[in-house]
Amino acid sequence: MSNDDSSDDEDNKDQHQFKIILLGDGAVGKTSIAMRFCNDHFAQQYKQTIGLDFFMKRLALPGEVNVAMQVWDIGGQSIGGKMIKNYIYGAHAVLLCYDITSKESFQNLEDWYRLVRKTFEKSKLPYVALVGNKTDMSHARAVSRDKHNAFVEENDMYSYFMSAKTGDMVSSSLFRIAADLAGIVLTKGEVDVTVKPVTAAIVDYERHDSQEKRGAKVKTSNNTGGCRIS
Repeated sequence: MSNDDSSDDEDNKDQHQFKIILLGDGAVGKTSIAMRFCNDHFAQQYKQTIGLDFFMKRLALPGEVNVAMQVWDIGGQSIGGKMIKNYIYGAHAVLLCYDITSKESFQNLEDWYRLVRKTFEKSKLPYVALVGNKTDMSHARAVSRDKHNAFVEENDMYSYFMSAKTGDMVSSSLFRIAADLAGIVLTKGEVDVTVKPVTAAIVDYERHDSQEKRGAKVKTSNNTGGCRIS
């Protein structure tokens, strides 16, 4: 073996490639999550994903471990499609996404999770996490944290909350998932460096204004969020 070949082996020794699937109803923000994580971009409007979209993000984890994250954004209408199992099969992680302001999107996760279990009925389930998106809309929350946590505990899965719009907890959550898949235990400090300060708009309605004259005051606050470290 030449010295060049040996060098290539060393370079590739700590490289991993993981397939991450985003599942859930249409309009819960799966494309926004993928775009925010991979391109740090948020668009006010997206066309509904038909079939699937594919994104790639490379991460450098502690210990000089390099990870390529293949993020598969599967259209919400695909649940009854013939190709859906082929899309999901081989996934290292499945993120069940819902909109915290939509009770229906949360209720429909039972169907999405049933599809995942059926796809992997003859093999080990991948890493599965419940993702509550649109935390920037917490004033319009329709799904309580208690219901979220109950679903997580009932199905023995991981739990994340994020906002693709502001970017809050998107990068840190996917960084944590990549580390979990690579078998790397992160310190709180290592996660904190991936959390960006977020400027959020807080809507504060005047209690005594009439319905016709009701207006909104907009304040800004720096919210760095948090991530549970085991």
